[in-house]
Order: sequence, then C-alpha cells, then structure tokens
Amino acid sequence: MAIEVNGVSIETTDHGYLVNHLDWNEDVARKLAEIERITLTDKHWDVINYLRDEYINNGQNQPMERAVLKDIGKRWGTKPASKDLYLLFPLAPTKQGTKIAGLPEVMRKGGY
Repeated sequence: MAIEVNGVSIETTDHGYLVNHLDWNEDVARKLAEIERITLTDKHWDVINYLRDEYINNGQNQPMERAVLKDIGKRWGTKPASKDLYLLFPLAPTKQGTKIAGLPEVMRKGGY
C-alpha cells in the first residue's frame, strides 16, 4: 500500500504504518491523521513529537500509555488522564499516535 503526499508516493504497511520512518514529515503526519479522521491540534503534536523523540533518540523505545501520560504531563504542566489521550487518539494513543508519528506498528497488547 502507499499514500500520496505532495506528489510523492510513500509506502505503508497493510495496517497503514509507514514502511520507513525516515519518510515521515509533518505533511505525511497530516495525511495519516486525515486517513484516521483526526484533526491535529497542538496537543496531538506534543504526543506525536514525544513518540518520535522516544523512538529516534531513546533506542527505538515505544512507550506504553502510563509512560506517555507521565511524560506528556510534564510537558503540559498537568497530568492528563488516560481519557484525555483517548480523546486525541480514540483507537489507542500509543498505537494510533505511533501511526501518525510515522513509527513502526506497536505489537504489544494493552496500554499499560
């Protein structure tokens, strides 16, 4: 499968994740979010950038929901509830957020 972004075809897996995370940029994120029917806000970008930073700069770490809540809470100055992340990414923050962040699919079950 592939998506078209700015005239460039970008390969995706059968589940819609980028085959190569290096193909990602903000326009790609917007296209992936559009496919997921999500309108990106500053809070979405905070989570997306956090997930990318963890993966790229922390040994390909794909944090579980509890770690995302804790670390995003530091960025936001208030600890969000799990519900807050699900309002941003209704199909699971660590999975749907990871997809829009252009990272490999998370294969573990559950959010904690």
